[in-house]
Amino acid sequence: MLILECPCCGVKGEETEFHGGGEAHIRRFGPGSSDEAFHDYLFAKENPRGVHFERWRHVNGCGKWFHVARCTQTLEVFGSYSAQTTEPPQDIKDAITAKRPGWRWREFA
Repeated sequence: MLILECPCCGVKGEETEFHGGGEAHIRRFGPGSSDEAFHDYLFAKENPRGVHFERWRHVNGCGKWFHVARCTQTLEVFGSYSAQTTEPPQDIKDAITAKRPGWRWREFA
């Protein structure tokens, strides 16, 4: 079971207290976009074996969205941060690099 910490209210809890919202740091497309851009937004997702960045919502708490960096193999959580952040914080990237040298996810490393 994942143990997550909401960076908005500071509550730490099991994953059942939260709700997953898919991949983090993706550009969203809607009406007015090209068919290809909208298709990629809906269907072209990363599904790595290793470090992944996800959106979560604290449904049984403050109700706010946030991002989590975790490993899909070991379920190790490297940290959580505000959903308004456009790039993972440096301390989280450093924590990942310390345990997984050479990791890469999209444009982040």
